[in-house]
Amino acid sequence: MNPTKWVYACSSCGKLFPLEKGRYLCPECGPKSIPARPLEGILEAVWEGEAPTGRVPLPVEAKWFPPLAVGNTPLRAAPRLAAELGVPALYLKDDGAEPSGSFKDRASALVAAFARREGIGEIVLASTGNAASSMSCMGAAAGLAVTVFVPAKAPVAKRVQVLQYGATMIPVDGSYDLAYEKSLEYSLDPVRAPRVMSRNTAYNPLTIEGKKTVAFELLEELELAESFGAGKKAAGARLHVFVPTGDGAILCGVYKGFEDLVRLGRLDRVPTIWACQADGSSAIFRALRDGGFGESVPSDTVADSIAVDAPRAGILALKKLQHHAGRALALPDSEILAAQRLASSRAGVFMEPSSAAAMAAFIRVAKDLPPDALPVVLATGSGLKDVRSAARAVGLGAD
Repeated sequence: MNPTKWVYACSSCGKLFPLEKGRYLCPECGPKSIPARPLEGILEAVWEGEAPTGRVPLPVEAKWFPPLAVGNTPLRAAPRLAAELGVPALYLKDDGAEPSGSFKDRASALVAAFARREGIGEIVLASTGNAASSMSCMGAAAGLAVTVFVPAKAPVAKRVQVLQYGATMIPVDGSYDLAYEKSLEYSLDPVRAPRVMSRNTAYNPLTIEGKKTVAFELLEELELAESFGAGKKAAGARLHVFVPTGDGAILCGVYKGFEDLVRLGRLDRVPTIWACQADGSSAIFRALRDGGFGESVPSDTVADSIAVDAPRAGILALKKLQHHAGRALALPDSEILAAQRLASSRAGVFMEPSSAAAMAAFIRVAKDLPPDALPVVLATGSGLKDVRSAARAVGLGAD
């Protein structure tokens, strides 16, 4: 066998490129991207030659990661909530337990590790809040400078986190999409470019690669919880994973993890993945329904972490949904907030509104799932990151 070698593969044309600093989109397909539309030419990290060893195959060695415990978050059984909804079982993957309180730590840790290995001193990104606070947290632990462009209306708890971690925060009077463009201008400045790396979601391939780790954990945790035994490879046929979806990068990461598990022979098929969006930010839902993306629509939802006009990973997310027979739902804010409170009061998991979109989607379809289904809701962020909407929902007002 040939030794393991990591490369980047273009999700549009399939061409391979070295996994090296300064490489983001495919040099041939990336320039075809249209402003205010999803990115073309997103790269994915893949291995050639012998299958990599270790619990989760990643393209950066463990010694470079920040000294924080990222991943291995609790998979919480929710029997009371399952009984109330009339289903045999329900699990909540609680990534509110990550160091910064967000699933985004999975991507930020890998980005920080790569930066340390390659001698990069500064990371820049745009974020509605979670990726910003996450990268700021990892940067603080790893000794990296972090600059974030954040919409001025982002929840105050997330902005406080950014500043507490010592990052530089640049407020943007506009949407996430505007912050994204400004962060790219910053990272591509000829003077800064050699020493700065962009962590922008999907644009940097490592953001998707880092998020795949959740799939490996889910399989391991469900093997213990459900005692699959000799039939564990067939678990993919039973598993339904509900994923909060905005720009599509988490969805792509979840798919990437399960695709790797199939490639490694640990599953016989990719599970059913549900892309869960808010009505006011539903570009991927509409694209799956209509067969492609139309003009971008301004987002308007309480679920700020999944509020995007143009989903940057949308083309790749749509491709994976279509290839693996995935599903998509869009939910009104009223159902999202009701689901947030239900998960808190019946399962003890207080999730932010973006995660509650996944819970709302599960509630919508729970009784239509096969009797032997294993449903898992990804709770990608703590509810303490955005208490404003939750406060209104329980009658405390907006203060």
